[in-house]
Amino acid sequence: MSTIVLDGNSLTIEQVVRIAREGVKVELAPEARAEIVRKRAYIEENWLTENAPATYGFNTGVGKLKDYKINQADNEQFQMNIVLSHCSGLGDPASEEIVRAMMAVRINAFCVGVSGLRIEVVDRLVAMLNCGVHPVVPIQGSVGASGDLAPLAHMVSVLIGYEKAEAWFKGERMSAPKALELAGISPTKFDLKAKDCLALINGNSLCAGMGSLTLWDAEQLMKTVDAIGALSLEAIRGEQAAFDARIHEVRKQPGQIAIAENVRRMIKGSRRTSESSRAVRLEDDILHPTFHPRIQDQYSFRCLPQVHGSCRDQLEHAKTLMTRELNAATDNPLVFWNEAGALEFLSGGNFHCEPIAFAMDILAIALIEIGNISERRLFALCDTTLNYGLPPNLAGRPIGLNYGYGILSTAAAAVASENKTLAFPSVADTIPTKSSQEDHVSMAAWSCRKAQQVLSNMPKIVAVECLLATKAIFLTRDALGQFALGKGTQAIYDAVADVVPLQEQDGYMQDQIVPMIKLLNDGGVLAAAEIAIGALN
Repeated sequence: MSTIVLDGNSLTIEQVVRIAREGVKVELAPEARAEIVRKRAYIEENWLTENAPATYGFNTGVGKLKDYKINQADNEQFQMNIVLSHCSGLGDPASEEIVRAMMAVRINAFCVGVSGLRIEVVDRLVAMLNCGVHPVVPIQGSVGASGDLAPLAHMVSVLIGYEKAEAWFKGERMSAPKALELAGISPTKFDLKAKDCLALINGNSLCAGMGSLTLWDAEQLMKTVDAIGALSLEAIRGEQAAFDARIHEVRKQPGQIAIAENVRRMIKGSRRTSESSRAVRLEDDILHPTFHPRIQDQYSFRCLPQVHGSCRDQLEHAKTLMTRELNAATDNPLVFWNEAGALEFLSGGNFHCEPIAFAMDILAIALIEIGNISERRLFALCDTTLNYGLPPNLAGRPIGLNYGYGILSTAAAAVASENKTLAFPSVADTIPTKSSQEDHVSMAAWSCRKAQQVLSNMPKIVAVECLLATKAIFLTRDALGQFALGKGTQAIYDAVADVVPLQEQDGYMQDQIVPMIKLLNDGGVLAAAEIAIGALN
């Protein structure tokens, strides 16, 4: 397990995932540490005096109370009051992996070197992350305006060792002082100085951390659905011309080009997606009594590269936005050296989470579209007007006595439609807060949580598609067994058959869909495909 060096400039989504889920430790880059120390030394010498000019958050109140002066003698109490008053989160706690991601992003923001807090504060946060002290942070309460004030305040309440704050340590929920003591972090009571608290709580780190985890998982899922779509193409003996590279090259859309290549690689060597296979008349094919060459398939198959590819392009755009945010300074005010070698304090709005809100809304819509087209393919597999001779509902014989998969496909439709109600972009909403000092907000935290809800629904839909495609191939094994599947699709079929009981007759559906969802969630479907053909685009 290697240590990740944070420098404020090069943190990646993959590194955030490793820190959050694998417990990888972090350290500050030497140059970042030096700049934090240098700026704070100047602040201590020149700004923490009673005659210093009014500077937001140093010697003034915050938010709507910005015009009220804070005496230097009262500053430590002011820092404490800000923490206590801002611990206003609601709802269930964020998962420990989200909290770890949030902490890592916050530390990296300080490494940009413009926050003006003390190095002792940064080191303490690093120690908490590395030792596994994970603050209990209610997941609701941020509107993504002055960043994630409430969630980050809960993090800070643990950092200072406030006795009523709570943290997770080695799987046990306990008081903050106890967690710090067991982790060997001393002192368990820690005072904040001027600007420390504002730097800690005034930023977008909850949203950036949560969004990074969601983006990572979404990318793996999108690759998985490419592979499953190829399996469905095999199930209906689809035509391959729609995936010819020449078609996609002249469209010039990178996602589309990449997904078409994924499908081609998945079905490489397939004899089932051939005219000779389609010439075999299946027993239930009442619509095609005589053979005619297949001209083209319905859109959910033929336009798979165009739809999946567009969604992938939106994912890439969201990753670009998020990666920038991972390496951004997002508190206020920020401190910069001027040409005279002195520090200037500049008040601005980098804490506003608009970029993340857009990124996660875009991602949610892209995921919903992937679910929509997946549901159309699994619907087609059950519909005799669309499935080219497969039995109705993919029912085993005798049909009628056996019902098949009509209700399971309906369940997938229910989840797909549930996702559609989550498509409204949170960023299009705003609600003035704090006496309209924050008169426009991003709602990024809800964008992130909503994208996670959509993502959590996705395996339920695409697992049904994967199960139905596998069952369709199983039911036609006698008639079409001589027509080989592609190398990648055969690997998925085998992986599913290893965990799902394939049989002609109806069976308890939970015995099929539960292990299918687990296989997908555990990465088994994607792993099977990539072991067979190499990494997908």
